[in-house]
Formats: sequence, structure tokens, C-alpha cells
Amino acid sequence: MNSNTETTQDIQSNEPEQTDSDIKNLSTSATTNDIPEFGWSGYAERINGRFAMIGLIAVLLVETLSKISFLEWAGIISK
Repeated sequence: MNSNTETTQDIQSNEPEQTDSDIKNLSTSATTNDIPEFGWSGYAERINGRFAMIGLIAVLLVETLSKISFLEWAGIISK
């Protein structure tokens, strides 16, 4: 064998094989094991983001169904 082939095989044999559980641990997840806590935490930011998305969808739904802007619908501005 030539020396390039031997070094390539040596490098490949030294790498640990990744199992399915290792690959699953590398992927991101929407769920978390964080403990709810007060203040600036990853858990609080995730919950705030989810509520913001729900609020935006609610505003868009109100505007679509009523055919007027949300601010007019809520009585904040008048036409």
C-alpha cells in the first residue's frame, strides 16, 4: 500500500463511531429540561417568544376576519 492510503485508513480507524443516540443528542430540540426561574433565563425567553407568536397570529386573525386594522378594531385610533 502507498503511504497516503495508510494514513487515511489510520485516521478513519481512530475516529469513534457515532451511534444513533449520539446523533440525536447533537440535533436541536424544541423541548427543554430547563427549570423555570425568574429573570433573564433561556426558559423565560422561550416562553415569551411563544406567547409573542400566539399574539401576532391573534392580531392577524382579527384583522383578517374584521377587514379593518387591529388599532381601529381595538378603538385606539379612529378613521
